[in-house]
Amino acid sequence: MIKVVGVRFKKAGKIYYFDPGDLEVNFNDFVVVETARGVEFGHVVVGPKEVTEQEIVAPLKSVLRVALDEDFETHRENKRKASEAMIICQQKVNEHGLSMKLVDVEYTFDNNKVIFYFTADGRVDFRELVKDLAVIFKTRIELRQIGVRDEAKMIGGIGPCGKKVCCSQFLGEFEPVSIKMAKEQSLSLNPTKISGLCGRLMCCLKYEHDVYEELLKKMPLQGAIVITPEGRGTVVETYTLLEKVKVKVRLKDNTDDLLYFQVKEIKDTGEIDPAYIGVIEGTEEIIDIEILED
Repeated sequence: MIKVVGVRFKKAGKIYYFDPGDLEVNFNDFVVVETARGVEFGHVVVGPKEVTEQEIVAPLKSVLRVALDEDFETHRENKRKASEAMIICQQKVNEHGLSMKLVDVEYTFDNNKVIFYFTADGRVDFRELVKDLAVIFKTRIELRQIGVRDEAKMIGGIGPCGKKVCCSQFLGEFEPVSIKMAKEQSLSLNPTKISGLCGRLMCCLKYEHDVYEELLKKMPLQGAIVITPEGRGTVVETYTLLEKVKVKVRLKDNTDDLLYFQVKEIKDTGEIDPAYIGVIEGTEEIIDIEILED
């Protein structure tokens, strides 16, 4: 087992493990650490703990020191300079007529590099822009193209639920989200209702997906022929979270009635009502939507 601490460099950013060595590093401390891109200033969000070698990415970098007053001052100064650099870079982008949207600027803690984050529809030839920026800032320049989900994470905003978007608050990493998740949760497939500020499917579709998957294993399909306490019938609607179904039952007097049953009260015969075969095979036309899945 290896002793580590978990450090974040941005709010809701990915957590990286570092070796605290003999230093006394505690949860919520700010530290200066050695990273692959140089010395960085970070926040300890996971206190000292032991992990297996499989849980770390080798080589494990070290915590250089718990942050001092001058380190906090350097961090604040870097943020101030980044704001100024954002304005200057945007002016240069306009001068060169580049089709790119500047999203954020970041100075590395040791000032060895300035990183400009941008989005664009395709490839951008920014070689002349880099030359201009290198002359102005007199340090290494990196332009990094990011996706729309990363843009939303950096900028933030208010989601359809009325709260700040999850990616800017607590999601350390993006997980794949698919249209199938929305279908299994019986959500509207209207793009405006299931897409986030980034235009991609909302990350929150993933939150309850595992629960729905588990419950759906118990649920009969729409159109399934089942045996109920009132007789044989066809499932016309399902309510996954309630574990309940609506069944069209043929009663003893040869009339049909719509009755509700808990899943545990019925028995699936494994047969499908011929009227629902098209639905089960997915041949029905749902709607034409253009949403990018991740």
